[in-house]
Amino acid sequence: MPGEILDNRGRGTAGFTWPAIHPEGRKFGAIAGAICIAGALLGGSLLGWPLAVLTLGVLAFFRDPERVTPRDDSVIVAPADGLVTLICTVAPPREMTADDGSGQPALADGPVTRVSIFMSVFDVHVNRAPIGGTIRRVVYIPGKFLNADLDKASEENERQHFVVERGDGVRIGFTQIAGLVARRIVPFVKAGDIVACGQRVGLIRFGSRVDVYLPAGTEPRVLIGQRIVAGETVLAVLGQTPMIEGVRQ
Repeated sequence: MPGEILDNRGRGTAGFTWPAIHPEGRKFGAIAGAICIAGALLGGSLLGWPLAVLTLGVLAFFRDPERVTPRDDSVIVAPADGLVTLICTVAPPREMTADDGSGQPALADGPVTRVSIFMSVFDVHVNRAPIGGTIRRVVYIPGKFLNADLDKASEENERQHFVVERGDGVRIGFTQIAGLVARRIVPFVKAGDIVACGQRVGLIRFGSRVDVYLPAGTEPRVLIGQRIVAGETVLAVLGQTPMIEGVRQ
């Protein structure tokens, strides 16, 4: 059940449950279902079955499964489901580092490690907070709809930046980036909100990407080509810079 405490020594219970459909997707499911019924009435099974598959696909896209998030102040968890496609050293976007006149903390203006997570239309698209703390900045930037797998999508596509600050001053920036098919970024939080690590913070419709900017002195514990799970996969451990290699097999 939601809120249940589980551990690595056997406490808690687990079992398969069908994932819920996020409220943001229910209206799309209803529209697709109505079209399916109309198509079946007008075109019979020849039209009805393909539309039924489409309806199930829409509902599956907006699925919102429960996740078990590690309770450890040193970990940064993945904010998105998907494939790690880029790991590189860059300066954070100026929207995260510039003074917005509020006096609120943002990211330091210097090179950091960025981890890019690509979400296909088959991945869960509900995004989660990588750390717990206060949302210090939410900045929406209109832009293009290039393939989200491209590096330049970080600077040219429609996107939304977040900066989260923990109570001890550690800050993490992450960005939702629209892709070729995505046409809407939906935030669930605003500046000033307090979030828990792994809490749902937003959704991107129909294929996209999330970039995470790790603090200086912290390197990822994930590999290029690795599939990760939002709210569960440990993306990095604060202050640790391990060298990890993997084998594709």
